Amino acid sequence: MLTVFAYSTPNSIKVPLALEEAGLAYDLRRINVRAGEQKAAEFQSLNANGKVPVLVDSEGLEGELVLTESAAILVYIAEKSGKLLPASGAARARVFEQLFFHASALSPNFGNAGYFQKAAPEPIPHAIDRFLGEANRLVDLLDTTLSSRAFVAGDSLSIADIAHWGWLWRAAFVGIDIGSRPNLSRWYAELAARPAFVAAEAKVTALAA
Repeated sequence: MLTVFAYSTPNSIKVPLALEEAGLAYDLRRINVRAGEQKAAEFQSLNANGKVPVLVDSEGLEGELVLTESAAILVYIAEKSGKLLPASGAARARVFEQLFFHASALSPNFGNAGYFQKAAPEPIPHAIDRFLGEANRLVDLLDTTLSSRAFVAGDSLSIADIAHWGWLWRAAFVGIDIGSRPNLSRWYAELAARPAFVAAEAKVTALAA
């Protein structure tokens, strides 16, 4: 049995997106980060870092597996299901290239851009300019990448697409305009219309209700 501990956040939604696309059954459980539930001892026994998402696989190959970090969880789901990640070669390397680009560049810059604009105790113009400027530069890179590919790593949907889509789902929080990037807009809309994405988005949005 797969259990996902999550909230309505960009990193959380990546896991249900992958599970829905992979066709794996799962139990989605809410951790209300706005109420501080991620700081509770019970949750921190699963993730001492106090972050969502967390995946628990009660039937892992080596016994129960508790896994944190959204990128690691995406790789695990792909390998467990045999979907969303090529088995070998250049195609697999391209997926990891985009996944690491997401984890090291797009995700932290999006997060910081949103924080300094919307959540910081006081405005720090230099921080806003720095992170929002970098977020826009990275989105422009993605738009260029998608000018010659159907998906971010090639011709097939992969966990790299899911990782990027998770943060672009909250582009308004960051202050990013997807509509001004035609290739990114096409890609985002096509993914948003997929049945698995529709299902996952509805479930994750309901966590904040």
